[in-house]
Amino acid sequence: MKKVLIPLTNHATLGDTDEANGTFAPELTHALHVLLAAGVEYDLASIEGGKAPLYGTDMEDDAVNAEILANDDFQNRVNNTIPVSQINADDYDAVFYPGGFGLLSDLATNEAFGKISAKHYEDGGIVAAVCHGPGALLPITLSNGEKLLANKSVTGFTREEEVDYGTISKIPFLLEESLTRTAARYNKVQPWNVFVVEDDRVITGQNPASAHAVGKAIVKHLNT
Repeated sequence: MKKVLIPLTNHATLGDTDEANGTFAPELTHALHVLLAAGVEYDLASIEGGKAPLYGTDMEDDAVNAEILANDDFQNRVNNTIPVSQINADDYDAVFYPGGFGLLSDLATNEAFGKISAKHYEDGGIVAAVCHGPGALLPITLSNGEKLLANKSVTGFTREEEVDYGTISKIPFLLEESLTRTAARYNKVQPWNVFVVEDDRVITGQNPASAHAVGKAIVKHLNT
């Protein structure tokens, strides 16, 4: 059975504000819904372990989000994420970073998960992310000293979407700019449209609407 490692942020606010934040639930649940339907197992992890903060848990007219959130096993995993110190990259077939502003404050600079993902990728694994999730790809440095993204084409949450969402002045850094400076190519489409970039075994989605498509892309790569 294939298994995916899903690192979640421990940071519970939007940057340095007091606005509740963390992992944006629909980006986790919509991708997870696809993985579970394909018979893929998963673990939820975080830097510190323990309960991972979620927001977007009360989205209206989102049956998929509501279904996953109502699952007792899922809630138990969210409340008891595995600390990074206990993770073995060899146990997984893919690593998936869901978005949410929280990870810009921890996973985007975390070397421990960066090393796990680097080893995983170099051993033939898949690395995927959606929305702000690609921020967690920034610290991934390969054994040759190059950044994972140095020769990769990616997407991620855009400047326009930050403006639309009202977060442009609250975020720790602008993801689009960081990806543009780090990756070989940064790609985007009109705000809020579904958009996924697949470059070898690196899969990235632009925004929340792209989470389902990222899940589908992960399953496709797992089955090839």
